[in-house]
Amino acid sequence: MALKNTENRYGSLSIKMHWLMFILIAATFAFIEFRVLFEKGTATRDLFKMWHFMLGLSVLVMVLIRLYFRLTQLTPKITPPLSAMQEFTAKGAHLLLYSFMIAMPIAGWLILSAEGKVIPFFGLELPALITKNKDLGETIEEVHELVGLIGYYLIGFHALAALIHHYIQKDDTLTRILPEKSDK
Repeated sequence: MALKNTENRYGSLSIKMHWLMFILIAATFAFIEFRVLFEKGTATRDLFKMWHFMLGLSVLVMVLIRLYFRLTQLTPKITPPLSAMQEFTAKGAHLLLYSFMIAMPIAGWLILSAEGKVIPFFGLELPALITKNKDLGETIEEVHELVGLIGYYLIGFHALAALIHHYIQKDDTLTRILPEKSDK
């Protein structure tokens, strides 16, 4: 498999980044959702929150890398081609997904900054983006939680659309982003 995208298929680099992003986002969601299994103030709950923060910031790093590749490489054509309306919808959905993947980590970073907390990133302490401001932090946190909920639906819509393309429309939308099977 080619490293870079071709006219008909995503390259191995794009495919690996796509699925790594899925794993990072799923893990980020899991850590924040499962933290409620532990009492407030416990080390385990705090550890889950810290992993949520660090993985969220990893999403930001990964999406910036993905955007670079998306803007500098070919986008494989879908066979058979989409209608103009489907093409418009797909571009809009991808714009929303990329906006989500950028906005959520930045909002999380802003929340920690506004709370005056350390911003952990795998042994590093990142600088605060804004000065301590409890009210602003609470507002950003409410928006972060709402956008997170919307993100569940965006990702679900993305997956459902891929399945509809594969099983109903019978085009190659899904197979272009799946890893190739090894003959071994």
